[in-house]
Formats: sequence, C-alpha cells, structure tokens
Amino acid sequence: MQQISVSPVFVGRGSEITELTDALRRAGTGSPQAVLIGGEAGVGKTRLLEEFLQRAGDRGAVITLGSCLEVGAEGLPYAPLAAALRRLHRSLGAELEAAAAGSEGHLARLLSEFGEADGEPNDEYSRARLFEHTARLFERLGAERTLVLAVEDLHWSDRSTRELLAFLVRTLHRSRVLLVATYRTDDLHRRHPLRPFLAELERLRTVQRLELARFGRREVAAQLAGILGTAAPDRQLVDRIHRRSEGNPFFVEELATAFHDGCGVGLTDSLRDMLLVRVESLDEEAQRVVRIAAEGGSHVEHALLAAVLDDDEEALIEALRAAVGANILRPDTEGEGYRFRHALVREAVSDDLLPGERHRINRKFALAVEAQPHLVPGDALPARLANYWYQAHDPARALPTALDAARAARRRNAFAEQLGLLERALELWDMVSEEVLAHTLRPYDWAETYPPGACDHSPADADCDRIQLEDVLAEAVVAARRCGDRERGLSLAKRGIRLVDEAEHPVRSAWFRINRARMLGNLRRSGDDEEIARAYALVDHLPPSAVQAEVFALAAGTAMVKQAGPEHIELAERAIRIAQQVGAHSVEVHARMTLGGLRHDVQGDADGGLAELVGAVDAARRLGVPDLLLRGINNLASVQRGLGRAEEAVRLAREGLDFADGNGLLRNIGTILTGNLVEGLLDLGRIQEADEVLAACELTSLSGTHAEFLDRMRGEIALLAGDLPTAATMLAQARAANRIGQVQHSVPISRLAIRVAACGGRPLEARAELLAALAEDGRIGHESDVYPLLVEAAGVEADTRGLPEAEAGRSEALAAIAAAAAELRPRVPLHLGWARLLEAELARARAADTPGHWAEAVAALRAVGLPYPLALALLRGGEAEVQAGRREAATELLREASGLAAARGDRLLGAQIGALAERAGLTLTPAAEAAPAGAPGDSFGLTPRERDVLRLLARGWTNRQIAEELYISPKTASVHVSNILGKLGVGGRGEAAALAHRLRLFPEDLAPASR
Repeated sequence: MQQISVSPVFVGRGSEITELTDALRRAGTGSPQAVLIGGEAGVGKTRLLEEFLQRAGDRGAVITLGSCLEVGAEGLPYAPLAAALRRLHRSLGAELEAAAAGSEGHLARLLSEFGEADGEPNDEYSRARLFEHTARLFERLGAERTLVLAVEDLHWSDRSTRELLAFLVRTLHRSRVLLVATYRTDDLHRRHPLRPFLAELERLRTVQRLELARFGRREVAAQLAGILGTAAPDRQLVDRIHRRSEGNPFFVEELATAFHDGCGVGLTDSLRDMLLVRVESLDEEAQRVVRIAAEGGSHVEHALLAAVLDDDEEALIEALRAAVGANILRPDTEGEGYRFRHALVREAVSDDLLPGERHRINRKFALAVEAQPHLVPGDALPARLANYWYQAHDPARALPTALDAARAARRRNAFAEQLGLLERALELWDMVSEEVLAHTLRPYDWAETYPPGACDHSPADADCDRIQLEDVLAEAVVAARRCGDRERGLSLAKRGIRLVDEAEHPVRSAWFRINRARMLGNLRRSGDDEEIARAYALVDHLPPSAVQAEVFALAAGTAMVKQAGPEHIELAERAIRIAQQVGAHSVEVHARMTLGGLRHDVQGDADGGLAELVGAVDAARRLGVPDLLLRGINNLASVQRGLGRAEEAVRLAREGLDFADGNGLLRNIGTILTGNLVEGLLDLGRIQEADEVLAACELTSLSGTHAEFLDRMRGEIALLAGDLPTAATMLAQARAANRIGQVQHSVPISRLAIRVAACGGRPLEARAELLAALAEDGRIGHESDVYPLLVEAAGVEADTRGLPEAEAGRSEALAAIAAAAAELRPRVPLHLGWARLLEAELARARAADTPGHWAEAVAALRAVGLPYPLALALLRGGEAEVQAGRREAATELLREASGLAAARGDRLLGAQIGALAERAGLTLTPAAEAAPAGAPGDSFGLTPRERDVLRLLARGWTNRQIAEELYISPKTASVHVSNILGKLGVGGRGEAAALAHRLRLFPEDLAPASR
C-alpha cells in the first residue's frame, strides 16, 4: 500500500503554537518554563511538537528530543534524557563537553559518551548528585542561548525520569531552558503514576498544561486537502471522514489513505490493528463483554447488556471495570450505560467478529428488546429494534421493523434516518415471502401530494391498507429531499418512474417526474425542464388534483429562477385555483409564494409581490408545514434584501435557520439561508459577525446544494480584508457550480470576479467578465444584483482611462454598460441610489463627472443606509472635490468615507481613500486625535510631501506623472526631487529609488513598477 498518510501541511493548533512560542520567549529572558501537552492517541501531539521545534530552531534555539519507551510496567530509566543528551552530543560536540566539564563522571550514568562513570556508591546521595550535575549542565547550555528539551510519551516514563524532570523544573533558575513534554490522556487510568506527577507540577508558576482537542470540520478539510493534494476536497468526503474519525488527525490520515487506495473510507489494516491492541490486552471474559457491547450500538444500556449476557452480575461488573480502566469503554454520563471511547474502536471490534457470531449476538439483542421494551428509551426503540433484526440477517423481521422505524423517524423530523431505514426496506423487499408482505407491513405513511398505490381499484379491497413498493419509493424520495441528499433522491425518483406505468397511473408517474425535476434543478443538472414538461403533458387534460396543481406551480417556480414571462404568472394563478378546489393547501401556499416572486420580478410590482409573499408565509405558518414555511422565509429574506431592507432580511434568515435546526431541515435549506444571512450582514457592514456565521457553518458541516453561495461569501470577506489569493480561490469554487441562467447566483459571482481582476491589476479580464455576464438574459427584476455589477465595471473603465492597453474596446464596454442600465427598472430607494452612482461612474469614465454627480448619488444612498455604496460615492465625491480645488469639502467627504470603510472592515476601500488623501495632502484624522507616529523617511528629515514624492519616484514615475498624481506642477515636483536627492545623499533618481527599496521605506506599497 502506498503510504500517503503523513499530512504534508501543518493544520490548526494556532492557539497552542502561540502558547508554546510565548513560553519560548519567556524562557529566552532567563525564566525557565515547562509546558505539558496532553491528548488522546493520534490527536497530533507529535506533529505539534515537530512544528514547534522547527520554529524554535529557526529562531536560534538549541533543540533536543528524547522519547520514553514502553518496556514492561514502566519505561527504561532515564531513556528520554539519555536520548536527548546523545542528540546534543552529536549537534554541539565540544560545546556540550565544555558544559559538562567537571561533571563527566556523574553524567556518564546517563550517557556513556561522557566516559567512565565515577566509582561512587549507588545510593540516594549519588542519585541526588546526578540530578544536581544534570541541572548544572542544562544551566550552562542555556546560559547564552535558549535550550528546548522535548520529551515525548511521558505516560511511558519510569519513576527516575519523572523525578529527574521534576527536579529540573523546580531547580533551574535564571537559565534559558524550556522543557516540553507530551503524554497520552487516554492511557492515564486512575492509578497511573503520571497523574500525581502532573498534579504536582501543575501547581508551579512556570508550568503550563495544554490539552489538545480533536479537529473540527474545517481542520479536517484542510488536512485532507494536504494529504490528497487538492485545494478543495470533496465536501461529502470531508463530511464522511470527519464523522467517522470524530476529528482525530491520525484516524483522518488512515481513512484518507484508504480512500486514496480505492477502499472507500473503510479501516486500513494498520488502523484496525492499532485499535484492537487495547482490546486484546484484556482477559478473555472482558473481551467477550466488549465484543457483545460493540453490537449493542454506539451506546448500550447496562440493563440491556446484562439481559443479553445473562451472566453473573459481579462477573459482568468486573469485566466492564476492566474495559473502562483500559479506556475502551467509558460510562455514559447521560444514563446508565456505556459508550466506546471512539466510534472506530467499536467498528474495529465489530469487524473482528465472525459472521455467524455477529448474527447471533444481534438476535439476542433483538429478542431481549422485544421481551423487555423498557430496556431502551422509547424514542430509540423502533430504530434499535430494526437495526438488531437487520444485523441478525432475518429479513422477515427486519423489513416490518424498518418500515415502522422509518415512520417514527419522520415523525421526529429525523429525515436522514428515515431515508436510511426506507432504503433498507427497499433492499429487503424482494427477500421476504408474499405472506410477510401481505400481513406484517404497516400501511402507507405520507409523501406530500403522492397518491398511494394501495387502493387503486377499490377502497373496499381486502388489502387496501397494504403498502406497495412504489409507496415506499415515494416516502424515500421525500425523505431524501428533506434531508438534503439530492443524489439519492434523484436515483429513487428515477426508479419510481421506471416502476410506475404512466399510461395506467399518469398522476403517480407525474409525481415522480416533478420530484426528479426538483432534484435535477437542485443539483444543477440538465433535464429538469424536460421532466416538468412531461409531467405537465401527463396531467394537463386530467381532472383537478393536488399533483396537477403541484406540476403547474413547479413549472411556474422553475421559470422564476430562470427566465419567466407573463404566461408563468397565469400558470401560478391556475395552480392556486386548482389547489383551492381540491383542498391542497400546501400546494396553494407554494404557488402563492411563486406568484409573489413573479409579480416582483416580471411585473415590477415590488409592493404587490411583497404583499403576496408575506401573505403566503403567514399562511405557511398557520399550516405548520416546515419545509414550505422555510421556502417562504428564504424567498422573503431574499426579496427584502433586494429592496434594501437588509436588517429585515437578516432577521428572517436567522428565524429560518433556527426553525430549520429545530425541524431537522438544516441540511436541506441551511446553506442558502446561511448565505442570505451572511449577505445581509455584509450589506450592513457587520463583517466580523458574518465571518463568525460562516465559521459556525463549517462546524455544522453544512454543504451540498448552494455551497457555492457560501464560497462566494467567503470570497467577498477575503477581498474586504485584502486577501486576494483566498478571494480568487473562493471565486473559482463558487464558479464551479455553473449556475448559468440563474441571475441571482451568476451576476454576484461575476461582480466578485470583476473586483478580484481589478484589484489584481487585470482590467481587461474584468472587462471580459462584464461582457460575459451581460450576454446572459433575464436581468429584469434583479436590479439589486445587476446595478452593483455595472457600477463595479464602470469604475474599472474609469480607473483605466488613458491606459493604452485598455483603450481598444473601451467605448464598446461603456456602451454595453449603458445599454444594460437602460433595461433596468429602479423601483425602490436602493435601486435609485445605485442608478445615480452608475451615472456618476459613467461620467467619470468619460472624464465628465462633477461634484454634482456624486452629490446626487450620496444624497440618494444616505436614504438607504447601507455603508458600501455610500462610502464609494463619498470617495468619488471627495476625488471630484479635490480636482475642483475644494479641499475642505473633499476632506469632509473622505473623512466620512474612511469611517464607513473602517467600520465595515473594508481594507481595500480604506486604502483607496487613504491614498487619495495622501496624494492630495489632506488630513483625515482631526488634529486632536492625530498620533505622533513616525513615518517612512523621518530619519532623513523628509517632509510629508517629500515622502509622497519619494514613494512615486521609487515606482519609476516621471516628474510629470508625479505632478499629476499629487495635484502639483511639474516644476514643483522637480524641486521636491532635488531636495530628496540632497537629503538622501545620492547622485540620481535611480539611486534614490534603490535606497528606498533597500531600506524598505514603503513596505506596504504594492503598486506596479511603472504607470
């Protein structure tokens, strides 16, 4: 097997590295320190230590490492100290020998390279002298530079090593020594000798104890990216490995190795062997109890285990005590039962069972639970019983219990569990007799508008209550959609289409087709329009039904996110009438939500569309259908944001997330709701809060459909922070979703692409992004997205005015922007503000803007209250005032813009504002608040204006270019250059530029070398 499991990148552990670095700094001041690092096996103690030692070595510290060895009950005496000294002997040689001068005979007891041991008797005094001389050696080595002594696997240390280390920690004074030791927390049983040692040391002021936690999902994703050599590993793979490894980095590596070698994410032989070592160290009776407990589930109750084993209670207690003491099982604090220390330990034990042995154990569990249901909690009983019979390989008992458990899971909103149980039922269906199918299965449960197949001929049939295979498929399709597993739902819907004869059962066939269309649309695959068209053809001529209304509503709703017209408004209204006629209230509300969106987008009726949507959401609340209400809340939040009401959009998105979490639908719709929440927070300038929401989203493993929405949001935040590489990476991931034709997704991505290209100094690429975005249809009704796109593009054209390479095609780009703007219908203050801003940017691109243009934009945007467009208008207005010679007015505008950018965390816009103020010689900070901080060039006696000139001179600019940039005459620029050359003591412009670069007088200046 190819070994790729060692992570090539160091992931996470930022706070731990900081703590260790701080301890190294304190030790460097002559205050010896000790840091004790604990954590379970595989959590990354060695990796952290390696990374820290590398950094400490880079900072000039002398580093050495020794490991305790597992030999018998305790390790070899002084083994880690001997290994550490041997490393020092190899690296320092004569320096170590000089430090050991006069102590060689004593230190030879630790390291034979020091020569012959002295002839002192081996009593307690000799031991004390050995400790003294060892401490003196380390004091001498740490006299001039910091020494880092690292000891690994302290849980295997012998008593002598522990006592010597404790002596060093207590007696080293005024020397630059840092002791770092690692130990396994899961090896420390109650009577482990390391426990009192740690407790004793932890009371000392110079000792710090760190406990390494397992990785969260974000760290697991980063680790997998490094192992697999990809920038962004598959989200489902990340979720699966994070779930199975429970964040243990070593387990992540092993599971990644299995995936790389084509074994899925099963257990590798090396991982299985490691997990079973502890189990095999138990006596035979304890091993038997552990093997049976492994089949009981992730948690097994003590009473249930006792019923299955039917053994002597005292013997069972002793066996369990041994398993708990070996850290294989741990008592469950939530009840009277046990859990395995790690899920993979249970899996390894279960895998080690013989097939017949596993079946027999599970049958015992099933019979015990059937005989005494009170042995397990009531809410867990159906699923536990179904699982025991399934693992017992008894299809006749497994199928009915799986269907019962699936119904119970749906009633608890546990849709993922419902899907798994229904798929198990589908697997077992052909394994059971007709007798079982006829007499032991529950009736059809529920699958929205689906017409069940049990009573096709007559409700009076004897087997009318008998559930059919296609009914199970329908329940599974809905469960898959609700839990967010669209891939599985797509496959199940396709199976339903094949199973149902559309000529005999057109309504049922149409139902499967529209659900397949939903899955295709969510997965951004072609074919959804064809499925909807086929479903429409199947039901259009039939009598009214809930499925017919749903087909019409879905056809109108799909058009709404692509390219809708007046005919789709009529279709939504038709769906409402049919739904009212047949009493399909959920379908009616669904169609009303679509109608509200269509009136807003197609008819341009913002108030009427909003009122329809608000009424539909209220109706969904009264109906109490969770996924329907969430669709309405999500759409309403999006519309409110588009109308400039970001606060209301944020409130709605939070409400939706809370409701989704409480109803088991977070994986279904949580991603898009989170995107709407973050987008609203960014509009309001609450960047830190938005970043925290995205971080929390990582922890809850939200992914899948609409994940590109969150990638775009991460790109926006990275760009605000000036992190162009991350912004470009997130843009690429967002664009990979390929939501062509869905303007609400594609236009904001294009806008981000324009900004990333412009900030990277690639204006032609930004122009190409604009033209590609304008080639798409369907911009009407999306003014809140399209206006910002056009403003960004017009700003790029204005910024590159006069640039020769950008001249070709410039007039066409400006004409395309103006034409696109002419198609839009500004309906609310936000749209009007963006429209005024666009008009001013187009005027700036033609060198025709005036302070009046920007004043109109500022006035319109103040009424909206969103910080970014207002700050941008203030910046441009300040620039126009500078060009008009009105410095006081410019200062006021730029000061306000600077405050908005700073409050929003927008470093890029803040840098533009600061650069303009610096070029114009404006002071944005009031004199009373100005800090007397030094500036580049102070030591040469340069004035602020001379520093401005030197900065541009260092870029290679001519006097004329400098004059234009700083709003001074070329002659004045020449005088400044002459003064600078004299103060720097150089003979020409080239020497001055070289000196500025060499001394890094302007390290933050990332401008290109020429203009």
